[in-house]
Amino acid sequence: MNRDAPPAALVAAATRAWQQAYAPYSGFRVGAALLADDGRIYAGANVENASYGLSRCAEQSAVQAMASAGARGFESLVVVTDTDPPASPCGACRQVLHEFAPQAEVWLVRLGGEAQLRTSVDALLPGAFDLHDSHTADARSGPDEPG
Repeated sequence: MNRDAPPAALVAAATRAWQQAYAPYSGFRVGAALLADDGRIYAGANVENASYGLSRCAEQSAVQAMASAGARGFESLVVVTDTDPPASPCGACRQVLHEFAPQAEVWLVRLGGEAQLRTSVDALLPGAFDLHDSHTADARSGPDEPG
């Protein structure tokens, strides 16, 4: 994919998610939205917890929404923060993104759209951990159809 600007629908969805972020401890809001292979947009916000290890990042929330709806891949992701430069996904999120779409484009966008950086999941996580066995391939294809 070759774009000069992030997809407007993804920026809008990620911005709406950013507004809904639950970040009472850090105050650091993140919104993410992805365009799944099935053409639907899935969004997520970061959700903090008093037990910090139980907090969920926006990127993971979006991927979980996508996977829960039955989609198994995405082509583009927008992450919105109010930092300059825009914040990048953490290491755990990079691995989760790689699980579903190693070739996907990733846009890091500052709230309001002023600052943007285009990259890819592969570029964010070179040498990602990846199991190349039939179990992983079967899991990516979704649940078996009822017989």
